[in-house]
Amino acid sequence: MHDDATAPTHPDHIHDLQTRRLADAIVEMHLLSEDGTRPPPDAYRLAFADPEFLLRRETRGIRFQLELLKPDLAQADAGIENTIVVFGSARFREPAEADAAWHRAQASGDTEAIRRAEALRRNARFYDEARRFAQLVAAYSQSCPKADQLYIVTGGGPGIMEAANRGAHDLGAPSVGLNILLPHEQAPNPYISRELCFKFHYFALRKMHFLMRAKALVAFPGGFGTLDELFEVLTLVQTRKAKPVPVFLYGSAYWKRLINFDAMVDEGVISPEDLDLFTYVDTPEAAWEGIRHFYGLPEACPVDGTPAA
Repeated sequence: MHDDATAPTHPDHIHDLQTRRLADAIVEMHLLSEDGTRPPPDAYRLAFADPEFLLRRETRGIRFQLELLKPDLAQADAGIENTIVVFGSARFREPAEADAAWHRAQASGDTEAIRRAEALRRNARFYDEARRFAQLVAAYSQSCPKADQLYIVTGGGPGIMEAANRGAHDLGAPSVGLNILLPHEQAPNPYISRELCFKFHYFALRKMHFLMRAKALVAFPGGFGTLDELFEVLTLVQTRKAKPVPVFLYGSAYWKRLINFDAMVDEGVISPEDLDLFTYVDTPEAAWEGIRHFYGLPEACPVDGTPAA
């Protein structure tokens, strides 16, 4: 037997020592900036505990890597491998809130306020439908083995994003929010799972995370951000830089009014087969059935190895 002085060092013990050293570095980093201001440059400070160094232009590549790695590891630890991404306007509101805004606008007599409130009221149905779609995904996944479960991912903000996270939350299912740091601070909606609520500085890294685990994309009506994310996916699939995934444009009247894809074919800027990259849908059930059909999923996951009905 070995006494304490001569006992061999166990690998776990080594790991604990290393963990404590890293923790000490983190404590040092916080202590240097207790008043909330950035500490002055210090050559003696540990490089990875030096905010001034990490925020230099020359270390941008390191920040890219960290911003890619942190959410990836967290999702892997949570067993999240298959996601369905829901995009859409941050400005839409649930019907009750939209109705209240409309009544306030009517009382004010402000013509422009009434116009905006009428649009908000008209589009409020998309909030409920995004919520319903996420409920369908969560309900299917409840009986699935962990590896086969599907998780809702959104941009983490209000509007359609909130509705989709909320739908998963309704059924007690985890969901992901990929927030972005903006000049006007975007607050995460309250329905994202706390351990899966991330914040990004770089749009490019956020876009990568939308697609890394994506098995489908559902784009509800939205503005510049929604269009940016939608066309990013369509371009990657069109050019075969990403694997084909089903893309659904939710709200056919909106999308056909907004973008004339047939005109793009007529002008020769896209090929006729590029129109097969997406499908118009108008109900949560149609979007979910489209995903099921694309992957040949049963109506319900088998339970305890029994065949699905």
